Amino acid sequence: MTYTQLGFLMVVGAVLIDLLVLRTRLVTRKGFWVAYAIVLFFQLLTNGILTGIGAFRYADDAIVGQMPADGGPPPMFGEGRVVFQPFEDLMMGFSLCLLAMALWIFWGRRGVQRTPMAGPPIWRSGRWARTPAPGAASAEPRGAGDGDAST
Repeated sequence: MTYTQLGFLMVVGAVLIDLLVLRTRLVTRKGFWVAYAIVLFFQLLTNGILTGIGAFRYADDAIVGQMPADGGPPPMFGEGRVVFQPFEDLMMGFSLCLLAMALWIFWGRRGVQRTPMAGPPIWRSGRWARTPAPGAASAEPRGAGDGDAST
C-alpha cells in the first residue's frame, strides 16, 4: 500500500468515525476548521522546513510526484508537493487532528475527565491519602456542630 493510498484511507476513515461512530460531527463545525487552519499553518511551517532541508525523504514510488533527478531539494510547490512536503502528509495530519479532537469531545461528553479540575492529584485523596502529621493544623474549617469541644 502506498503512502497516497494510506492517506486517502485515513481521511475517509477519520471522517466516517467522526460522523457515524463518535457522532461529534466536527467536520460540520466552523470552530473545527478554524482550529485546523491554525494546526495546518504550523504543520506547513515545521514539516515544510524539515522536508526542505532533507531531514525527511520519501520513496518516489510511494508518493505522488518525484524527487529531482540531481538529488537536490524537493520542489516547494508542484510534483505533488505543498511547501516541500508531499500532500499525503497533509492528509495524515488532517486525520490525526480530526481523530484527536473527536475523541476529546466524545470522552468529555461521557464525563471521562479528572474531577475536580484543580487541587491535589486523585491519588492524594480517598484511600491513598496520607494522614496529616501529628500536631499539624487541619486545613478544614471547624465550626459549631463539627465536634469542636470549645462550643
